[in-house]
Amino acid sequence: MIKLKTFFSLAAMAMGTAAVAQTSNYVVDPTHTFVMYEMGHYGTSTNRGRFGTKDGSVALNVAARTGKVDITMDMSSINTGVDQLNRHVQSKDFFNVADFPTSRFFGDKLEFNGDKVTAVIGELTLMGKTHPVTLRALRFNCYQSPMLKRQICGGD
Repeated sequence: MIKLKTFFSLAAMAMGTAAVAQTSNYVVDPTHTFVMYEMGHYGTSTNRGRFGTKDGSVALNVAARTGKVDITMDMSSINTGVDQLNRHVQSKDFFNVADFPTSRFFGDKLEFNGDKVTAVIGELTLMGKTHPVTLRALRFNCYQSPMLKRQICGGD
């Protein structure tokens, strides 16, 4: 069984200035966004790895408690920390990267605790099959970046 975690540090670009009651749209920054996975290793330990993102977008309306997350992952970017294992999990035995170079998560139901996103409910398309997935959002926050001079969002 594969357990997916996501870290989408959305060093994102706001598409215009949005009021609190409006939807803010962000473009995912692939240099700051990756998806992590965990899978059991014969009941003894946990193998971990991460994938880079190709592209994605986030729409967020905190006041209405709505939003969408759409992320495409580059399956060839897998990094387990071990080159031999990287090649193995890219093979047909696992993620079959030659035939399925990308995967996609799309979620259009967000859960909130106050004004903080706590989960994104959607679907993960992996190796040509689509599955329901709930991604837990930890420490998700949006703020005005003093360096970038715009609002960005991030979290685990």
